[in-house]
Amino acid sequence: MNLHDITEQPIFGLALSLISYSLALYLYRRWKWLHPLFVSSGLVIAFLLTTNIPYEAYRKGGDTLILLLGPATVALGIPFYKNAKRIRSSLLSIVGGVTVGSASALLLSAALVWSLGGSKELMVTMMPKSVTSPIALEISRQAGGLPELTAVLTVLTGLIGSMFGPALLRLCGVRDDISIGTAIGTAAHGIGTARVIKDSELQGSVGGFAMGAAAIITSFLFIPLYIWLR
Repeated sequence: MNLHDITEQPIFGLALSLISYSLALYLYRRWKWLHPLFVSSGLVIAFLLTTNIPYEAYRKGGDTLILLLGPATVALGIPFYKNAKRIRSSLLSIVGGVTVGSASALLLSAALVWSLGGSKELMVTMMPKSVTSPIALEISRQAGGLPELTAVLTVLTGLIGSMFGPALLRLCGVRDDISIGTAIGTAAHGIGTARVIKDSELQGSVGGFAMGAAAIITSFLFIPLYIWLR
């Protein structure tokens, strides 16, 4: 069996993903500023480019991990259930923060593209970048954007938010778990939520709720903006 035959097997993409992420976790334990998702993605890309292996060959096995996204998302409901009473007591504040954050993300993204002379296609591509990927891709697709680019922007937003968001909030004097969870869940969706749950289960619970609420609120807020853009 030659290299081509090996790379055509689904196990190749799966093994490459797991090895890359394991190495990324090792590096993350030594240097906390190296986000595992960012590093593992870079390792996979570098390996594919160096060996001239087509992305399609890797994707056969890499997409297997997508099947775990559903259970992983559902798992966020466990800490949410444990902290439901705390979340209910601050529900209005959380929803208010998510609404303001979602509206700001949409408007600032649109303003940035408009100020740089970008097209409406690019504008609707970039606007939903702060919500979770499935919702962001569907909003972009329905509005006539570029879903592939939206996917990249969404991941980058989550990575940047998870890497710098908590530290920036602490620098600004924000130390309340509910406030941090609301901010990170709204701005950095699942990637950010996975980051803050390591610091506090309450932060992760609120982040998971904020992520879901932001997806719903953004979908509704996008409607009048889309009508205006048309």
